[in-house]
Amino acid sequence: MPESLDSLAAALTAGRTDAVQLVERALERAQACDAVFITLMAETALAQAHAARTRRAQGRALSPYDGIPIAWKDLFDISGTRTSAGSRTRDDVAPATVDAPVVAATRRLGFIALGKTNLSEFAFSGLGANPHFGTPTADLPVNEPRMPGGSSSGSAVAVQRGIVPAAIGTDTAGSVRVPAAFTGCVGYKASQARYDMTGVFPLAGSLDSLGPLAGSVAECAIMDAAMRGQVAPPLAPARPVLVVDDALLDDPDITPPVRAHIEAVIAQLARLAPVRRQRIEPWHRAREAIARLGWLGAYEARALHLATLTGPRRELIDPRVVSRLDGAARISGEAAAELRAIRAREMGALADTLDGGLLVLPTVRHVAPPLAPLEADPERFARVNVATLALTMVASFLDMPGVALPTGRSVEGLPFSTLICAAPGREDDLLAGAAWVERALSIH
Repeated sequence: MPESLDSLAAALTAGRTDAVQLVERALERAQACDAVFITLMAETALAQAHAARTRRAQGRALSPYDGIPIAWKDLFDISGTRTSAGSRTRDDVAPATVDAPVVAATRRLGFIALGKTNLSEFAFSGLGANPHFGTPTADLPVNEPRMPGGSSSGSAVAVQRGIVPAAIGTDTAGSVRVPAAFTGCVGYKASQARYDMTGVFPLAGSLDSLGPLAGSVAECAIMDAAMRGQVAPPLAPARPVLVVDDALLDDPDITPPVRAHIEAVIAQLARLAPVRRQRIEPWHRAREAIARLGWLGAYEARALHLATLTGPRRELIDPRVVSRLDGAARISGEAAAELRAIRAREMGALADTLDGGLLVLPTVRHVAPPLAPLEADPERFARVNVATLALTMVASFLDMPGVALPTGRSVEGLPFSTLICAAPGREDDLLAGAAWVERALSIH
C-alpha cells in the first residue's frame, strides 16, 4: 500500500517531498505494472505537479492535498482524454472537453489526475477481467495470479500496488467493494445521491454510484469530501450499534473459511460494541425479488448498449459481456417496473429496520479466485461472477452505502473482507462507524 494521504500532505507541508517527485514516482510505478491504466496522463500530470509545487512554494496551496496524484476509473470524463469504458467499441469516441464535476471538484483542491484505470468492459463484471486492455492483478503472496475483482479492477490495483494513495471507482452491484475485498484495500461506496453523476459513463442509471478505494477509512472520507469540493475534517470514529442477520450468514454458498472469519470478526466486535441480532426482512425480500424477476442493472445495461449489441460492433465486445447482456433480454419491461417499485418500498423499510444500526456481513462469499481457470472457461466465469456479486448486489438494490474493510488473511495469504453497510443517505454515520471498526480490529 502507498503512503497515506495525510502522511503525504504532511511531507509536502514540511518540504520533505514535492508534487513533482510524487507524480514522477507514481508514473514510474504505473509504467512498471501491466494493465492497471488504460490512459496515463503523464504530460498533463507533470505540468500540474510543477504548478502545485510553485503554489506551495508561494504559500498558495489549494488544500493540504495540493500536488497528490490520484487515479480515476475510465468511466469518468477528464478533459482531453477519451472515456473508453474498457471497450474497443469506443475507440473512436472524441476526447472529453470538460471534466466530470467530481473530477473538477478534486482538481480545485489540487489533486492531480495521474490517469484513467482499467475496468471490466462497460463495468459489467464483478471479476475484473478485460480481454482488450489486459487484466490487472494485485501483488498477493500466492503462486498464481488472482482475479482482481471488478469492475473497478485497475483502481483497486493502483492503490494495492502503491501507485497512488487513492483511486476512484464506480459501483452498480459491487464494483468498488469487490475489488477492495479481493485486493485487500478499503473500498467505500456511497448511496446514489451523494455525488454529481454528470460526466460518468453509466451502466444502470437506477443503481450506479461512486466511491473511492484507499488504504484506510479516513482516506476514503477525505476523498468523499473532495469529490464534493470539500476538505474533510479529521474523521472521528464513533462506536456504532452493529446489526447481524444470522439468516444471511447461514447462506450455504459462503465458503467455510469466509464463514469462520466473519464469525470471528463479529465475536471480537461484540466484546467492544453492542450487537443486535435480527432478521433484516427488506434484505431478504430484495434478494427474493432479484431471484424471481432478474437483476435490474442487467435490464438497464442491455437497454443502454442495445444499439451496439445488435450492430456491427457486437464482435468487438468481450463474449462474456455479450452473454450477460443477451441474457438480460429475458427481463421484461413489466418485471423491471416491478423491481423499481419493490426497490423503492424496501429502501424505505430498511431505514426503519436498521434503526441507525450498521449491518455487518462478508463482502464476498469467497476469497479472490485464480485467474487462469476462469479465463479458460466462460461458463465457470459466469457462475463465479454471479456468486461474487451475490451479497453486494442486494446492498446495491437497497442503495445501501457500504465500506469494505480488509479484516484478515486466509491460510494462503489472501485477503478477507468485512462489509459494513448503512441505510441510504447515512454515509457520515457509516464512515464514523467503519473507522471505529477498523480501529477496534487493529487493522492498521
